[in-house]
Amino acid sequence: MRTQKMLNMKAVILTTTLSLSAILSGCASTQATNTPVQYKASGDLGTIIERADGAVSIVNTTTRTVEGRIEGLGDLSHASIVYSRDEQFAYVFGRDGGLTKVDILNQNIDKRVLQAGNSIGGAISQDGKLVAVSNYTPGGVKVFDAETLELVIDIPAIYTDENGEQKQSKTVGLVDAPGQRFVFSLFEGNETWIADFSEAATSSVSSPKITKLKNIGKQPYDALISPDGRYYIAGLFGQDGLALVDLWHPEKGSKHILPNYGKGEQRLPVYKMPHLEGWAVAGNYAFVPAVGRHEVLVIDMNDWTQVGTIPVYGQPVFVMSRPDAREIWVNFSFPKNDTLQMIDAESFELKKTLKPGKAVLHMEFTPRGEEVWVSVRDEDTVKVYNTATYEEITSLKALKPSGIFFTSRAHRIGL
Repeated sequence: MRTQKMLNMKAVILTTTLSLSAILSGCASTQATNTPVQYKASGDLGTIIERADGAVSIVNTTTRTVEGRIEGLGDLSHASIVYSRDEQFAYVFGRDGGLTKVDILNQNIDKRVLQAGNSIGGAISQDGKLVAVSNYTPGGVKVFDAETLELVIDIPAIYTDENGEQKQSKTVGLVDAPGQRFVFSLFEGNETWIADFSEAATSSVSSPKITKLKNIGKQPYDALISPDGRYYIAGLFGQDGLALVDLWHPEKGSKHILPNYGKGEQRLPVYKMPHLEGWAVAGNYAFVPAVGRHEVLVIDMNDWTQVGTIPVYGQPVFVMSRPDAREIWVNFSFPKNDTLQMIDAESFELKKTLKPGKAVLHMEFTPRGEEVWVSVRDEDTVKVYNTATYEEITSLKALKPSGIFFTSRAHRIGL
């Protein structure tokens, strides 16, 4: 009996000791951490550029609410955004050359550099470790460490002009491509360059292997990459047609497609260059905005020939496929920029016209396409539409909104 009592007493003492240890351990852990880590999902977040104030609003696409606003991002008159793989950080490319890393969970500026005098957009690498910026002034492309925003390499876009002189070109149409590559075009140089960082990422050498495709066409002004990352297409401002590069076979060079489009015809004045990043793919067809025309072009991707022309309301700016590829949504440049039109991707016929308001600058689909968010700059509003019924669901206030970028872009090639 005495032995049993002693065993019971030892058990009580042991239990009490372990409990105290656990409590003390917990206290020590709490004291060491100081500030508990706050985790929050970011998959239904996004950002809206408010160009007049150099600010971005952080929005939630599930609750359709504005969750925060970050100012101090410089000139955002022509800004774009890419996201880190974990969807916590947005890299904002400002027109003034500013590159800002914004923490959209903690709603603050993590880092910011003024890397050039005038830039036109950027891209993030396949592994999320490099951020590249395309510059007008002084030209070329600069690549930064995505974590620290320290410069990794400056790639001057030097070309030889028709007089044999070497000059630096503006760069346009910068996109990320599979294989840890960046692809961009030289506006004055009439070239497309492929910067391959796959070897640089596995050694101490930071310089990429650069492939230069010359004489792609006159004055490439923007470019796009197919959703699978295989085809890079540059729009040409200096001549008719488009320049196509098969990134599976860059050794074959650039191919001039749609060479006769617009030949011998008078174009309308171009009030705003179309954004080719908004191109649409539905089935085997690509839908691209025509330059200086009230038309959307339909291209058969099997042989890259034009198979159709769809008359639309004005000069198209963004031509975007709904995520299910069933419809193509189009907005327009001034003075007809109060309108959206929807094209049936199967029949190529106009299906619906909406009038959201003055200066419809941008639209962004929710990841699975049940809604589209539309910035209406001159009404300081972002309107949300049901894409099945075309009814306006709600609207959010934003000061001179332009680009809308949801975090689902983090996992898509070329965005």
